[in-house]
Amino acid sequence: MTEIREEFINQAKHIARNAEILPGGIEELAAKLQYSHDTQKPLRVKLGMDPTRPDLHLGHTVVMRKLKEFQALGHKIVLIVGGATAMVGDPSGKTETRPALSKEQVEENAKSYFEQMSKVLDVSNAEVTNNADWLHKMSFVELLKLSAQVTVAQMMTRDDFAKRYSEGKPISIVEFFYPLMQAYDSVAIDADIELGGTDQRFNTLLGRDIQAAYGKKYPQLVVLLPLLEGTDGVVKMSKTYPEHCISLTDSAKDMFGKLMSIPDNMITRYYSLLTDISKDELELYDKQISDGTVNPRNIKMQLAHLITEEYHGKQAADKAQEDFINVVSNKGIPDDIAEVKVEQGVNILDLLVNLNFVASKGEAKRLIQGGGVKIDGEKIAEVSYTVSFDNEVILQAGKRKFAKLVR
Repeated sequence: MTEIREEFINQAKHIARNAEILPGGIEELAAKLQYSHDTQKPLRVKLGMDPTRPDLHLGHTVVMRKLKEFQALGHKIVLIVGGATAMVGDPSGKTETRPALSKEQVEENAKSYFEQMSKVLDVSNAEVTNNADWLHKMSFVELLKLSAQVTVAQMMTRDDFAKRYSEGKPISIVEFFYPLMQAYDSVAIDADIELGGTDQRFNTLLGRDIQAAYGKKYPQLVVLLPLLEGTDGVVKMSKTYPEHCISLTDSAKDMFGKLMSIPDNMITRYYSLLTDISKDELELYDKQISDGTVNPRNIKMQLAHLITEEYHGKQAADKAQEDFINVVSNKGIPDDIAEVKVEQGVNILDLLVNLNFVASKGEAKRLIQGGGVKIDGEKIAEVSYTVSFDNEVILQAGKRKFAKLVR
């Protein structure tokens, strides 16, 4: 066996930061990196993306940042738009059958993905493809050959399928095809590495099995990354919970404010997964927070500025921080709030939704019940409240959203 050189062990250790390498860990990854270097053949590093929604959030960037590390080492990033798989819907971690998307929905949502990803990756230097190009062309015989590689018993080892089956909840046969389709993508693009969140363990490892079944001598390694919690610090970040989600399309002001709302126990986790902070700096922040030598708010503000600057630039991050300090710390009202003409008697829930202060009436109700909606500084207590005023008033929703209401 060829001895693995220290250079590639160090590369593998760097990539393994915050990650789980399967099945062979750092040693097998180092061997792949060394073989790639010695043969002058860059590794093909795969990431599949189902454009089920039009925008990405900070949770998505955890995997994207790891792709960037491979790209920096000279390897080839292969981005697969799930034109076929998104029409099925990934059942990973789901408690019920997901509705399938239409071809038009997939195409529309995919349009903004690469613009957002370019904030993290060099998308122009990536190989971009669509799995509809091969999956939609498979014959029935080819589909049978693919499905013959996996048993129902194997599928039922997945926690989500097993749980739903035990609870008597339906599982569509189509859902069994999703991991097979994702796995076959690895055959189609000849992947050496596949990245994904920890919820993709079954799907990505199945890719190894399917590659082996189709004759690949050295099947792909799998690099799994943690799922980032939303601003509540509990549930994974998802557009399903917009009040806890930080989108890449958020304004600098909203991004900064949302980052300042994360629980103190999430500060170093966000630093670790969303920045290039060193291990020594991370340990220092951990110690300062735990022993109380530094106010966690100050460390959190550095984090909020760092991330906001990455996606919006220093000037926008400086302004967002200034506004936050004025509004939240000094209890001030922003100077640049929008003026909105409002009809008398409008319901407060409808108004909050119409102003895009919330994504739904349900979110508006929760905000009101939590004391987060004020008019001229007075909390609105009832969800049935109707808005009426003499001249103009200031509406505040949460800590950061304001509007001047005029007749």
